[in-house]
Amino acid sequence: MNKGALALLVHGGTENWSPERWQSRFDDVCGDRRVLRLPDPALDPAEVHYAAVWKPAPGELAAFPNLRVIFNLGAGVDALMADSSLPNVPLVRVAVGDLTGRMTEYVVLHALMHHRQELYLRACQRERRWQPRSQWPASAISVGVMGLGTLGSDAAEVLARIGFRVAGWSRSARRIEGIECFYGAAQLEAFLRRTDMLVCLLPLTPDTRQVLNRGLFAKLNRNSPLGAPVLINAGRGGLQNEPDILSCLDDGTLGAASLDVFETEPLPPDSPFWTHPKVVLTPHNAADTDPDEISKYVAQQIERFEAGGALENVVDRERGY
Repeated sequence: MNKGALALLVHGGTENWSPERWQSRFDDVCGDRRVLRLPDPALDPAEVHYAAVWKPAPGELAAFPNLRVIFNLGAGVDALMADSSLPNVPLVRVAVGDLTGRMTEYVVLHALMHHRQELYLRACQRERRWQPRSQWPASAISVGVMGLGTLGSDAAEVLARIGFRVAGWSRSARRIEGIECFYGAAQLEAFLRRTDMLVCLLPLTPDTRQVLNRGLFAKLNRNSPLGAPVLINAGRGGLQNEPDILSCLDDGTLGAASLDVFETEPLPPDSPFWTHPKVVLTPHNAADTDPDEISKYVAQQIERFEAGGALENVVDRERGY
């Protein structure tokens, strides 16, 4: 029996998102299933039952009349959800241990960077100044994690093991051992008031767009050894009001920021974020997707689905994640 083909639609522009690289991995794990890298002039759209995608153009997926499942190759599905022509089939998001571990590495790296005063120390190195400052313990810093899904929960647990005082906030109630959990609009302010360092790993939805704004930053705790609150955003660029971030860094409402994501990517060369002395900038690589792990994950899901099993990590389209 012919197996339905897997269409690969990858629009990335960086080395990790090379379509050829992804096709090589899928060819290795899909056995006798055809893997079709688009655009392919010889493609019969009716042959495609599955699609593995990253930032497909609006309308691309509507071309396949027999599509059964869409697999999003990255963690965020906001670009897909914005496509009004998206076929009404299950949309599966990536949730593998490799991606979770990479995000936790990023969050811990940047939390420690700000906690251990690395911006100041690197400035001292450049200026050849031997002027160490007093260093407080991790237990003096209260970290707040916005978004307690798979990524946020793991990061929160590791931060707590290091010794930070960790709390989390999510839209609905969560319970994580050793983590003080807040939820819903009614508990957001209490969560912010006790937070010295804010880590944002929220999904991008209509409710969360530009949630990282001056009004929110003004509610963060200002009485910590850090001197002013710190922002770490490795969620989505659309979560942040970028003019507010810049003005809050300039006037002291924020003391520093680590930003991995931006409203426009690649970040334009004239963006003030590139040279701002209080910003640590990374090129959306906090949790770079590993083609080896993700291709295996997709292939296994397809085999289980065709055998009558349930798909894992299906997106709730009403909630947007």
